[in-house]
Amino acid sequence: MERTKYTGLLKSRIAERRRFIQVLAGPRQVGKTTILSDVVGKLSINYLNVSTDDMDDSGDRWLARQWSMARNLASIHGESLLVVDEIQQIPNWSRLVKRLWDEDTRLKNNVKVVLSGSSRLLLMKGLSESLMGRFELISVPHWSYAEIKEVFGFSLDEFIYFGAYPGAASLYEDENRWRTYIKSSIVEPSITKDILMLTPIHKPALLRQLMDLGSSYSGQVLPYDHMLGQLTDAGNTTTLANYLVLLRQSGLLAGLEKYSGNEVRKRASSPKLQVFNNALFSSAHRTSFAAARRDSTFWGRLVESAVGAHLINSIPSDSISLGYWREGPDEVDFVISDDKDMAAFEVKSGNRTHGRGMDLFLKRYPDARVYSVSAQGAPGSALIPLEKFLLSDPVTYLG
Repeated sequence: MERTKYTGLLKSRIAERRRFIQVLAGPRQVGKTTILSDVVGKLSINYLNVSTDDMDDSGDRWLARQWSMARNLASIHGESLLVVDEIQQIPNWSRLVKRLWDEDTRLKNNVKVVLSGSSRLLLMKGLSESLMGRFELISVPHWSYAEIKEVFGFSLDEFIYFGAYPGAASLYEDENRWRTYIKSSIVEPSITKDILMLTPIHKPALLRQLMDLGSSYSGQVLPYDHMLGQLTDAGNTTTLANYLVLLRQSGLLAGLEKYSGNEVRKRASSPKLQVFNNALFSSAHRTSFAAARRDSTFWGRLVESAVGAHLINSIPSDSISLGYWREGPDEVDFVISDDKDMAAFEVKSGNRTHGRGMDLFLKRYPDARVYSVSAQGAPGSALIPLEKFLLSDPVTYLG
């Protein structure tokens, strides 16, 4: 179950001389632990592969003891590798890692280090403050259609409905069991362990409600005042906006902003809710796979959500932004942009290349590249076939 891109990158960095701590970070159930096992099991270097799930002491003492054993290996063999999985479970882990890493640098101990953890790891100040200049980040996103198709043989329709969690792939023939697994083994641990344990949350029940609501409305623009009307003890829009940020950074649910050249308007826009994995959308509804396939309206929502999930998982968020565009009733489904270029995508259920929303968008932004993605698109037509799009790198559409 290798994710070749990430196993290859991590293996090549470990093979280099000791320069940086390698940090493997991503949402739950995307294969980080498997990547670590696949890589270290094929290396000639002497290694120690441990997980904080097995801690039998305080976090600081446990980590210091593992580090000491890695140092002993390095003193005997000339170098060693320490791999620590789920590092975020140790309080203030970054300060201890900094001290031990700097000690090894000063004493010329050739101990290489790989840390892994959930996306919440990226929120902790230690990574950007205590370890500044000492680490390289390898971000592991959700599985793509290409990966889930190759490894598990999913069809396009199965990917659109069941999403791409490898741990749930074998359960899709029993939809109730599959749905329970998504909620109890992925969503709830992500909220409980990756948000609530690491961030002060005044209204945890509201956070869970927002996750449920956002998942069921994936691919749709939902104004904050509408959310307030459907959530219990919702408070204000600032609270909801902050919770959406936490859910996004945990790789669950994002609130995409309206594209605008005016930053004030952009930040004040109603969010377009978007799950990172379509399993989160489908499991939030009781509609079966067969019934969803017969319901053209519901299936259209699933398709649009799948396109959005592909975009949000594929583009580098530090250099390319993802949003939507709307003016009155007219809308463009997704817009990606960097400092120079812009591309707009419209997800179609029919054969028309694009509609009124895209026409108005082109009048506002005549230099933009525009594309229409459709499940009915055929090779050679002006429409991009949905399967071709989901197998592509969206960055290439920027030109």
